[in-house]
Amino acid sequence: MMTSEYVYAPEQAGTQPPNDFPRYGSTIKRAPKRKLIPMTQTLSEITGPSFSADWVGASAADLTGRRSGAPIGERIIVTGRILDEDGRPLRGTLVELWQANSAGRYTHENDGHNAPLDPNFPGVGHLLTDDDGTYRFLTVRPGCYPWRNETNAWRPAHIHFSVFGAGFASRLITQMYFPGDPLLPLDPVYNSIPDQDARKRLISAYDHTVTEEEFALGFRFDIVLRGRHATPLEN
Repeated sequence: MMTSEYVYAPEQAGTQPPNDFPRYGSTIKRAPKRKLIPMTQTLSEITGPSFSADWVGASAADLTGRRSGAPIGERIIVTGRILDEDGRPLRGTLVELWQANSAGRYTHENDGHNAPLDPNFPGVGHLLTDDDGTYRFLTVRPGCYPWRNETNAWRPAHIHFSVFGAGFASRLITQMYFPGDPLLPLDPVYNSIPDQDARKRLISAYDHTVTEEEFALGFRFDIVLRGRHATPLEN
């Protein structure tokens, strides 16, 4: 358990997105208009929960084999490590992901995109990191999709990640993008992060050592919590 004496390395200015970024339309509606009021953490926020391997199960990390058939799309392996600001692995950490299918549609009742649903793709997965802080998901490459932020706006292909910490209030969320995506320079979500080097931390790297022959391409995406090299997170 961390004590109050633990000193976190401060984040560098410009490495995290602001609460209000005008180009990203919905932030105008949800960003606070008044100065934030600090609140003392309660016991429920700084303790628990405790997850076990039996709770998640190995099959929850495979998004391609949990239905009656195989999902449509390009299979990919996404792996990486969850690290603290000093590069130490965070083992036993709950990692969740959710994403659109290969046609660019989420398995959610509120997704009105007219792309087809895939009955064999659940769109969500979760696991616990191993002793080295490593996670590994088998999924399909998500498709791009339109959104009504501005005229002819399209979100780049991306995967949402959630990292659940040691306390109920310590859930962190970010997005992973793919290298070479031509939509990245146009995307206000990605570009809401002022620092160019910090933005690049959201782009996964193709890893030939992770790629499995005649089966799936491999991508590596490490998530660093806090500090000067922290992965940009959603507010």
